[in-house]
Amino acid sequence: MYLLGYDVGSSSVKASLVDVESGECVASAFYPKHESTIISEKAGWAEQDPEMWWENLKLATADVLGQVSSLSLPKGLPGKVAAIGISYQMHGLVCIDKDGKLLRHSIIWCDSRAVPYGEAAFDAIGHENCLGHLLNSPGNFTAAKLAWVKENEPEVFDRIDKIMLPGDYIAYRMSEETCTTVGGLSEGMFWDFQENRPASFLMDWFGFDESVLPKVVPTFSEQGRLSTSAAIELGLEPGIPITYRAGDQPNNALSLNVFNPGDVAATAGTSGVVYGVSGKVNYDPLSRVNTFAHVNHSPDNPRLGILLCINGTGIANAWIRRTVVPRGMMYDEMNDSASQIPIGCDGVTVLPFGNGAERMLGNKEAGFRASGVNFNVHDWRHLLRATQEGIVFAFKYGIDIMEEMGMKIGVIHAGHANMFLSPIFRDTLAGVTGATIELFDTDGAAGAARGAGIGAGIYRDNNEAFASLKRLAVVEPSDCEAYGEAYSHWKEELKKI
Repeated sequence: MYLLGYDVGSSSVKASLVDVESGECVASAFYPKHESTIISEKAGWAEQDPEMWWENLKLATADVLGQVSSLSLPKGLPGKVAAIGISYQMHGLVCIDKDGKLLRHSIIWCDSRAVPYGEAAFDAIGHENCLGHLLNSPGNFTAAKLAWVKENEPEVFDRIDKIMLPGDYIAYRMSEETCTTVGGLSEGMFWDFQENRPASFLMDWFGFDESVLPKVVPTFSEQGRLSTSAAIELGLEPGIPITYRAGDQPNNALSLNVFNPGDVAATAGTSGVVYGVSGKVNYDPLSRVNTFAHVNHSPDNPRLGILLCINGTGIANAWIRRTVVPRGMMYDEMNDSASQIPIGCDGVTVLPFGNGAERMLGNKEAGFRASGVNFNVHDWRHLLRATQEGIVFAFKYGIDIMEEMGMKIGVIHAGHANMFLSPIFRDTLAGVTGATIELFDTDGAAGAARGAGIGAGIYRDNNEAFASLKRLAVVEPSDCEAYGEAYSHWKEELKKI
């Protein structure tokens, strides 16, 4: 018996097939092989055609099923898929009419046109009221995107029957049923955590009828079954239940078995995310981090995901490789060279914020800055190590905010990928936070498959679902005093801007 998981991102759609008994991912594929197209008709706009997600999902599914024979898996595999799970890019807006037809392209997560609409609501309704009920400012999230459509495309708005997040739409294409989750509504700013129901006060202010929201179903539950027409398109058997869906960051945490208060998941690709689970309904009064319902949240047993996003992460390290280090040097060689430089980089400090406004800095565009360079003492290795340390110190700065909110962080879970492949990055993060770093072999699509196993009742709980999760390495804190001194110096440089 197998579980099928999908991760619907803005770059590609990945499918993974997981064996229920062994927990092994036996086949995976992603499409397209290049980054998906993002439509940007104006500066700051970002849209995608949801039909493109569906076409890429079909291609990824066909690829996974095509691997069956070469892997000596059962020929009747399509009939042995017990459940489907879906992870998806967060904060997007999909609009359909009463016949289920798309009314426009999806306005996706990185589109910034709705910022003024969220800010207007924040000021008019009141900061304390919004933060107390939504746990965030309305910002640039899905509700504000719908407000933009209402004002700028009234003919589209008037025809809307239901709005959905990207994962809701994929589930709809599979099952012909519209539904969403509390987690999905919370990431769109449609959920009131004080009233434990859709946020009518915000919807009333924007002028939305609550009927545009799909019905709410539990994150782990039967959320529809694969229709005959969708099954034909996907090469699967009809009737397979969809039993899990979550946004990509909550799902990444799930993929690393991060469920309980104090558990933390981290990623460090182009941008970086620290996602910690809290057992209290709480928020940052300065709105420097976001708070959403985690996959196992309930009113009686709160589980909130506190999300810190840092734009200047792997992109800063890649920029150093392109422009500073000797041409042609690979990342392993870079890390070996940087390891010859002591902690603190002999006084060189880098602020890695060169990829747009940083929310944790009050939406300030701080820019990439290097200080303390002495031409007679320092070389490119100092700048390289200082960049990696600076990225980690940015993580630590955000973690300090999370700790101000009452989180206690002892262990950080991460996939063995991207910046976590660097020993300097790992050691610095462990040393400056005092946390143990545990690295695992997993991805979002495989996590969604395991989530489907929980939702279908195949696994009793997350511990059984992730019992076979492979831990590849453990990094214990060391040199904490030296890293602490370097971090203090870094914060002094940050204060100057």
